[in-house]
Amino acid sequence: MAIRYDHLMALDFPAREFRYGERDTLLYALGVGMGQDMPTDLPFVFEQGLQVLPTQATVMAWEDTWQEATGMDLTKIVHGEQRVTLHRPLTVAGHVRAKLRIVDAFDKGPGRGAVLLARTDIHDAVDAAPVATLLSTIFARGDGGFGGPTGRGPAPHHVPERAPDGEVALRTRPEQALIYRLSGDRNPLHVDPAFARRAGFERPILHGLCSYGVAAVSVVRGACGMRADRITHFEARFTAPVFPGETLSTAYWVDGDTVSFRTRVVERGVVALDHGKAVLTASTT
Repeated sequence: MAIRYDHLMALDFPAREFRYGERDTLLYALGVGMGQDMPTDLPFVFEQGLQVLPTQATVMAWEDTWQEATGMDLTKIVHGEQRVTLHRPLTVAGHVRAKLRIVDAFDKGPGRGAVLLARTDIHDAVDAAPVATLLSTIFARGDGGFGGPTGRGPAPHHVPERAPDGEVALRTRPEQALIYRLSGDRNPLHVDPAFARRAGFERPILHGLCSYGVAAVSVVRGACGMRADRITHFEARFTAPVFPGETLSTAYWVDGDTVSFRTRVVERGVVALDHGKAVLTASTT
């Protein structure tokens, strides 16, 4: 079925509870590239003194079946942008309650697609304290002309035009998507060659949120002194697909408590993540 604006705005998705543990935290870190620089990466891959990457919030309450209820053509949707706001540092293990709702939808016109904004509020299931807020921008390439309002999502962050203050390169592994998908996203686009070809790719591509996590690893390494808990907000726009095995190089700019970043695929010279922004707490020792 085609999407309808009134239907989208009326959708009421039930809150769901999720549990995650130390093993999930270790697996997520491996899935986004931690462990390649040892012993520097030890705090993210060893249970003693284990740290949690802020972008793990994107998978700790993973659930994507809601997309079927929207009426979108699921073969033509792509992740446009992702924002994560943490209300407190993530814990190594937890029990959370997540509630998703569509907060807006924009019609780009027939043949031009539609843009949906989906917000997920994650709370602690025990004390109800807010943990994280996720805002995902979904581009439905096959659903323009549905009669919704024109417009666009939140304004993108502008990366400085000066030379970057640093750059961190991380080569993804050929099996990176196979590891990352164990954290929740089982989309066959990232593992099945036949499915990838039907979607228009020569081979399976890396999850956009995996590249997003790799960028977070790079910011933690380059701008946070390996203190992941300094990041309270992380956002970026997805601008090009990444193939497992390619090298992602993240340039970053530090301006007070704001770190801007841009991630490019070294082998092809294309930008994979743009308009990147991380907000940090003050450094403490």
